[in-house]
Amino acid sequence: MKTFYDYYRNQVNLSFEDHPFSNTPKHVWVICRFENQWLLTKHKNRGLEFPGGKVERGETADRAAVREVLEETGAEVDQLNYVGQYYVAGKGGTVIKNVYFATVSRLLDQHHYFETEGPVLLDQLPQSIKSNSLYSFMMKDEVLPQCLNRIKEDYLNLHET
Repeated sequence: MKTFYDYYRNQVNLSFEDHPFSNTPKHVWVICRFENQWLLTKHKNRGLEFPGGKVERGETADRAAVREVLEETGAEVDQLNYVGQYYVAGKGGTVIKNVYFATVSRLLDQHHYFETEGPVLLDQLPQSIKSNSLYSFMMKDEVLPQCLNRIKEDYLNLHET
C-alpha cells in the first residue's frame, strides 16, 4: 500500500490489491488509451483529466467506468482492466475509488459530453502536470504516476508517458 497526500492535503491510501477498501466503491477513474495516445477529457471547471465519476444506484463499478468514458469522451471501451483502489478521508467525506486502465476501440462524435467538453488526445503526458494549470487537481497527486507505473508494467510496452 502507498500512502501520500492529495492536492488538498488529504491522506490517500492507494493499493493495487483486489478491492482492499470496498467491494462496492462509489467512484471510478479510468486511464484511457486510444490508438497509442492518452485519452483525457476537459472538465468544464477542473481542466484536463482522465474520465471518471460516480457509480449510480444498481450499477457495478466496472459498468460505471465504461459509462463514464462514453459520456465524457464518446469513446467505446474495448478492454477494461482493474488497476487498483484508493481511499481518501477528506474534509468533505470519505471517497473510495477504483482505478482502471481502458483501451478504446473508437471515438464517437457526440452532441453532449455531460460536464465535460469532450475528448482530448495526447501523445505524451507532460512531465510538469503538478504545476500545469491546464490539468485537474485529480492529476496532481501520486495516484496517477503510481498507476501509470503499474499500467506500464502490466499492460504497455512504453518507455515514456
